[in-house]
Amino acid sequence: MSYETTTERGFLLSTREWGVVGGATGLMLLNVLVMYAAAATPLAQLNRLLFSVPIVGALVYGALITGGQMVAERGFENDSMGLAMAGVVVLELAFGAFGGGVLSFLSEGVRITALAITGAVVVAMTALIGTYVYLRSDTQFDHYGRWATYAFGAGLVAILIATFVSVGIVGIVAFALIFAGFLLRLGYEMWEVREGRGRPAMQSVGLYVAVAGVFVHVLQIAVRMLAER
Repeated sequence: MSYETTTERGFLLSTREWGVVGGATGLMLLNVLVMYAAAATPLAQLNRLLFSVPIVGALVYGALITGGQMVAERGFENDSMGLAMAGVVVLELAFGAFGGGVLSFLSEGVRITALAITGAVVVAMTALIGTYVYLRSDTQFDHYGRWATYAFGAGLVAILIATFVSVGIVGIVAFALIFAGFLLRLGYEMWEVREGRGRPAMQSVGLYVAVAGVFVHVLQIAVRMLAER
């Protein structure tokens, strides 16, 4: 099956596209601050409590992220800034609490290092995916959205199994599937920006969610590496 189509897009971003990327970047930078602050609050302990039963933590955060994005998008569609902001706040708190919970495993002095390493890796990954999507200007990437959904679904099944079966490889598979889902979602959101689908503000939120999902997964790897030093 071919996904090749003809478009007239180039590689350089338009003013509109830079605006979308700038909006997503601002939301992500704010989220990093929320993560750092949350690491020293009871939210970090709440995160650990939720993931003491892995499937519970996954479902709670999945619901918050999905719900927050839906509320934000509904607000933008209906020109309701209050509703849109409410959705964004839910997203910031959800990713912030999760990231803060991950950071809390490190001493305060090492947390900034973990965030810096994660940020550098995520910027590089985002640039690579964005370059790939834009260079292949004759290709439609709508299938990435479907593949991301499949990866998330399979990841949740793996987490459910890992909740009741103490086999380390199952947890690793679950992590890899959810991580892959966010990477695919990032490619899909980049394609939507390239094609100019939807309002810029909605695209910024979608791109931010994908980047934040990648960020918290890279953060987990960075924290584990630093904790083992």
